[in-house]
Amino acid sequence: MKILILSCNTGEGHNSSAKAIKLAMDARGGIESEVKDTLSLVSADVSKNVSDIYIYSTRNSLFEKAYKIGRRVSDFDSSFKSPIYMANKLYAKQLYDYVISGGYDAVVCTHLFPAEALTALKRNADLKVPVLFVMTDYTCIPFLPETELDAYVIPHQDLIEEFVEKGLPREKLLPFGIPVDERRFLDRTDRRQARLELLSGLLANRPETPTDSATEAGPAPAVEPDTEGRWMLIMGGSMGFGNMGGLISCILEKCSERDRVICVCGRNEEQRSSLASRFADSPQFRAIGYTDQIPLLMDACDVLFSKPGGITSTEAAIRNIPLVHTAPIPGVEDRNALFFHYHNMSYSSKDPQQQALVAFRLCDDKQYRQRMTDAQARNSNTHCCEDIIDYLEIMTNKQ
Repeated sequence: MKILILSCNTGEGHNSSAKAIKLAMDARGGIESEVKDTLSLVSADVSKNVSDIYIYSTRNSLFEKAYKIGRRVSDFDSSFKSPIYMANKLYAKQLYDYVISGGYDAVVCTHLFPAEALTALKRNADLKVPVLFVMTDYTCIPFLPETELDAYVIPHQDLIEEFVEKGLPREKLLPFGIPVDERRFLDRTDRRQARLELLSGLLANRPETPTDSATEAGPAPAVEPDTEGRWMLIMGGSMGFGNMGGLISCILEKCSERDRVICVCGRNEEQRSSLASRFADSPQFRAIGYTDQIPLLMDACDVLFSKPGGITSTEAAIRNIPLVHTAPIPGVEDRNALFFHYHNMSYSSKDPQQQALVAFRLCDDKQYRQRMTDAQARNSNTHCCEDIIDYLEIMTNKQ
């Protein structure tokens, strides 16, 4: 079986799910797969420009306006062919040539753009190979109902009625969950051990210059790092979205000397530098850039603060870490926050003071903490990628 997985460089979530599916395929064996940035088939410049526009729009509220317009148009007339569809239809022939020349048995889309282009090919009966769409947020996104693919993976069975109401065929909906790298997030590290690893690695303090007296007396005896206290992890996504300063201030006001606040700013180096400077006098605080040690950070911390991205929220639920959702990128992330909040999988608020209060309660109230993590376990599928692969095998065998 040979599978093409199509994503887009608009935020890291779509790419993350695509990579998770590929990793699961590689682990199973006997499956050849490739992850492709769809717009790179047009040109590298187009891909980069679209990514830059997306980042700019999220930081300047343009995405919120476009999302609201899209949802209204999509809800008003499901037969309307959007500008999104017309734009992606332009490179459909290039995509068709890539699929056919590559000899792929099926295509998986983790983004709306390739789904639109493949719909154009399906409508013209040019493309015979099955196409599976994978939703990476907890809602039916605008314009998805105008696509005509073979099946749609959605995050939860409680969302089926929403997708049907928007116009997607019930028989094509597969409530498997959202794909994340399950092996990476299922293997847990003991909290104390995770803290020790971080304090000797990612969070290690720079060694101080020894004083003359210390030099004369010989090297100081090794002191084991302090792994006690309440640890809080703040994440703003791969782009470091959001004004984190107010939240950090609210948390630090309530911290004891042994508590720690770790802020992951992703690739937003300007934000990391600004926060590090602003809170330089707070020994409990640490701002770090992009890191691949998120699972270890989650294991080390008592609470995670995160904007309600579909991928990070799913990873937190699978990891079973108490979750406080911060201000979302307006649009789909509002819906993600609602889903998690009303399924008791997180606490959601746009008020930094309230976010901090709830976080300390999650640290100190074991029953409240347990109720949230139990809800996460009930509503998460830890084998989503495996279910997708099983279904792809059924689809290709039928074909």
